[in-house]
Amino acid sequence: MNIAIFSPNKNPYSETFIRAHKRYLENTVFYYGKRGNIKIEGEQSIVPKSTKNYYRFWFRLFKSGKITLNEKLILKSLKEKKINVILVEYGTHAHSLINLLHQSQLPFVVHFHGYDASNFNVLEKCNNYKQVFLLAKKIVVVSKAMKQNLINIGCPNENLVYNVYGPRPEFIEVQPKYLKKQFLSVGRFTDKKAPYYTILAFEKVLKIHSDARLIMAGDGELLETCKNLVSYLDLSEKVVFLGVISEDRYRELLSESLAYVQHSITSHTGDMEGTPLSILEASYAGLPVIATYHAGIPDVIIHNKTGLLCKEHDVETMANHMIKLSDDINLAKDMGNEGKLNIMANFSLKRHIDSLQNTLKSCI
Repeated sequence: MNIAIFSPNKNPYSETFIRAHKRYLENTVFYYGKRGNIKIEGEQSIVPKSTKNYYRFWFRLFKSGKITLNEKLILKSLKEKKINVILVEYGTHAHSLINLLHQSQLPFVVHFHGYDASNFNVLEKCNNYKQVFLLAKKIVVVSKAMKQNLINIGCPNENLVYNVYGPRPEFIEVQPKYLKKQFLSVGRFTDKKAPYYTILAFEKVLKIHSDARLIMAGDGELLETCKNLVSYLDLSEKVVFLGVISEDRYRELLSESLAYVQHSITSHTGDMEGTPLSILEASYAGLPVIATYHAGIPDVIIHNKTGLLCKEHDVETMANHMIKLSDDINLAKDMGNEGKLNIMANFSLKRHIDSLQNTLKSCI
């Protein structure tokens, strides 16, 4: 089975799940870029120069508004590489490439990830994915909430495949030491992650545990706002912003922290998480997770067993959860151990890849 993966981006640091698909799915060819400017990873040109010149001449004579020259060359490439099935990352990308996908006459699977299944403007722009749902063989979702969202806008239930991401295998090697009252948050500073709520909750923790510390890694449009908030609250010595960090640095921080924290919410645009990979990896590493009842988080974090959850916007309860683990390090250790066992048993990367591989195979 030869698999073509289509993604709008080449290698953004936050899309570790797509990198996992490229690495672990069998016999993949990676096509990246947006409509009209798609390239093949590792190749200088989509097709040989002579072939490209022929198609350029042909295109001038018989130009069609439904498909670009670039897409015509992609169709030629799919045949030359004997592709059997296509995996499209993001519903929005499938919507933009729907004519190309249809003309390829190949079965395709669409993998939704988060905003593409919830953002009101996106859903309207993509006409609720009517053509995508009509033509795709399967639709992969990463949370139960996402599955229901797509059913609500017309996706046939029988075409949906619930398949949560799996954490990278290296994270099981992390051994938390629980030597510091350090809370860790890693992710983009965006509306749906509401990092300001995490800061406000942490401020309350400091009133009881003055030796606590909050580490925040990542970037995004709310980063400067959060830095200003920390400065205003006079927490600059207690809250540290690291920017984008490497996987190795993330694992190092997990090993020295008390818990992972993330206050995800549904933004005013409807934007929601899928199932945050950082939460899966933190739990796999053996840290308890303090988060919200949002999207796929309660699918993978068991309240009072592998972590502590609160309602969206409930800063007071999140603060109390952080205080609870600061008060009882042994409780944090027990929850962390249970979390590691839970992810190993139910949400491994191998399980995710095997399920996706089987889904693709079933469509041929």
